[in-house]
Amino acid sequence: MESLDQVASIIALSMGVAWASGINLYAAILVLGLLGSTGNMVLPPDLQLLMNPLVLFAAGAMYLIEFVADKVPGVDNSWDTLHTFIRIPAGAALAAGAVGEVDPAVSLAVAIIGGGLAASAHATKAGSRVLINTSPEPFSNWFASLAEDVLVVAGLWTALHYPWVFIVFLVMFIVLMLWLLPKIWRGIKWVLSSLVCFFTGRRKDPPPPPDFKLPNSFPPLSGKGHDGSSLE
Repeated sequence: MESLDQVASIIALSMGVAWASGINLYAAILVLGLLGSTGNMVLPPDLQLLMNPLVLFAAGAMYLIEFVADKVPGVDNSWDTLHTFIRIPAGAALAAGAVGEVDPAVSLAVAIIGGGLAASAHATKAGSRVLINTSPEPFSNWFASLAEDVLVVAGLWTALHYPWVFIVFLVMFIVLMLWLLPKIWRGIKWVLSSLVCFFTGRRKDPPPPPDFKLPNSFPPLSGKGHDGSSLE
């Protein structure tokens, strides 16, 4: 049972840092680095670099920049687009480092899964922000940004202290992503189509009317009128 709990702890930590990296990479680095440097947790050897003061300073500075940029409609979308090339590989690297010293094949497999999870979390975050920014008021954007920060910190804390609980919630999150991502993608296509029509001055064509065709000729009338004469 002890070995099973240890495996659950490794899975929760490795997948937790990958998931958190897809949402807010700098917050994830800060949480792990501060917990390790204050002695609240023992980081795996490959993650002990996060406790370096220089790394903590850089992560803290980038987190402050993201904290502001993430709350400005439009700027947050550009920020997310740029971080597509940062969050995903960083999530894969952190996931591989969280498993410790293992067989290289295991480390590579964890990196692949961690990168996929980071990419899915990033796509969910970035895509939902595109839809949220269609709202004219900024409060929904601020609320979403703050909720993401709280979610990252709470998720990592749960992964470290209650790994089984985190694994259950992670499975639920993955199921939710699989259901939500197609809807987000359809919403993004609608937004992009509306923007193209707005800037080009084109209107979406209405659906064609029903195709009612009148016959070219009418059949000859036959029969007799009221006076008995033929109608032909």
